[in-house]
Amino acid sequence: VKFCLGSVQKSVLKDWFRLLPLPSSGEDAGEKLGQLRLQVRLAEDRILPSSYYQPLIDLLVESVLCPPEEADDLTPLALLEEVCLVESRQDVSTKLVKIFLGQGLVIPFLDYLNFREISRTMDPNTLFRSNSLASKSMEQFMKIVGMPYLHEVLKVIIHRIFEEKKYVELDPCKIEPSRAKRISFKGSLSEAQIREGSLEVLKGYLAEIVDAIVGSTENCPPLMRVAFKQLYKRVELRFKEAEHQEAKYIAISGFLFLRFFAPAILTPKLFSLRDHHADTQTSRTLLLLAKAVQSIGNLGLQLGHGKEQWMEPLHPFILASIGRVQEFLDRLIDVDMEMEGSEKQPWTLFHSSAIIKEGYLQKRKAEGVHLVSRFTFKKRYFWLSHESFSYSKSPEWQVRTAIPIQRICAVERVDENAFQQPHVMQIATRETGGQLFTMYIQCKNVNELNQWLSAIRKATVSNECMLPFCHPGAFRGNRWTCCLQTDRAVRGCSRTHSAVTLGDWSDPLDPDAEAQMVYKQLLLHKDKLREKYQEISNTEATQEQSSTAKKASDKNQRRLTAAAHLLEVIQGLEQAHKAFEHQEDGEKPGTGTGTLPPS
Repeated sequence: VKFCLGSVQKSVLKDWFRLLPLPSSGEDAGEKLGQLRLQVRLAEDRILPSSYYQPLIDLLVESVLCPPEEADDLTPLALLEEVCLVESRQDVSTKLVKIFLGQGLVIPFLDYLNFREISRTMDPNTLFRSNSLASKSMEQFMKIVGMPYLHEVLKVIIHRIFEEKKYVELDPCKIEPSRAKRISFKGSLSEAQIREGSLEVLKGYLAEIVDAIVGSTENCPPLMRVAFKQLYKRVELRFKEAEHQEAKYIAISGFLFLRFFAPAILTPKLFSLRDHHADTQTSRTLLLLAKAVQSIGNLGLQLGHGKEQWMEPLHPFILASIGRVQEFLDRLIDVDMEMEGSEKQPWTLFHSSAIIKEGYLQKRKAEGVHLVSRFTFKKRYFWLSHESFSYSKSPEWQVRTAIPIQRICAVERVDENAFQQPHVMQIATRETGGQLFTMYIQCKNVNELNQWLSAIRKATVSNECMLPFCHPGAFRGNRWTCCLQTDRAVRGCSRTHSAVTLGDWSDPLDPDAEAQMVYKQLLLHKDKLREKYQEISNTEATQEQSSTAKKASDKNQRRLTAAAHLLEVIQGLEQAHKAFEHQEDGEKPGTGTGTLPPS
């Protein structure tokens, strides 16, 4: 599909676009390929210098460092939740988690939101079941902090399920004997035999999954363990009744199993456990496993009450796993709260030597070869960490060639005509003597190319040596294929794109971009904030002067202050953005836009 970016303005573009044939498919297929309906949104942000976001950061931090005595008191953070639409809460929660991770205050932040949510919940069975800022923030926190842990726990078993492609079905209405026959050496199987075989396969997979989870206590990130302990204590204090003794466990398992492990089993691609979505048969196996893991996470409380009675053969296994899961949760929260202090240190997603991405790629060096044949690309196995980009002939090969990450100064696509090959990227490094060295790498497809480009760019985000320009071609036949310059050392003819990455859980912390997104949400709902301020102000004006009224008046005054501070910060950022716009347009700032910010 091709569409013109010029047609995408500030509004969302929805339209039908004609599907085009791949370049290698020869002549145009006309209208035969049909059309695809796309919704396109082009987002453009101006990120101001850090100092302009500090007042907003300070207000948000104040909400958690000096929390009000009563959970229903309004703070800037509580006001942000009130004005944000439900559909934008996931984005807002992701940015807030990253802001507080950068501040070293993610545990107090989550505790503040969870305390508000728990205090407002009357029935423990509905705890964190809504898409509140608290539940979304915990969910995003687990993805950002716990994804390497998730991979350690589930990756091996998920790969095995994909590779074995076993036919599994328990629902009598969906059993297909013909499909089961294709994978059986015993000829035709009865429906009962198919169900019995499916049950054994599922129990085998589930046993491996549960063993991996309950044995992973020491691998779980300390931040997650401390957050779960805080949550456990809050729920325990709120629901002290004997009939609610399970609530504190379900609060933790609801996040860990229902919002983390089960969704990752259901759709491994969304959690980077696989590069592609599962086929129909494997997808069904994953769905049944995810349902069982959800039931285990619910500690079996709703077992047998649903419509899917055909899941009953798995109930004994689920019930036998609940005790092990509770013991695991007890071990998980048996953590020293002083570990919370360790988060004051600079926070990083990975240990520097942890492998971020690995796999087979085709490589060749640029130096020494002028007449390049397509066969000069050699198959090698690559590993990427925050320390190095290394490769060898195979994963088992002992000798590796390693490129230190800090030496990488460009990671860019290469034009197809450079080698008459698609999906090629180049990695430019600067050697100790100052000379540039380029390695070309070919990927299997465009998705793999984008993933590697993004991963390497994120690993090099702090490099100070990144080049502003590069050649998207190759130096062949004594000239560059892109600009036809004959000087090999001439400056690149195309801008580099070191900040262009795929957005996902592994994005590095970027406090200014995160604060900008929060500001945009507040700006979008500035009128609602003003209405809230006016409503509180009117309530304050009509209060009677009794002791009860005085207490209410004090609360209203605190709410009024919070709303006023937030509106003031929004106005300040709005003025700063206008001043930057004038600066970029070469105009003098008008009256009321504030002083011209430094560039």
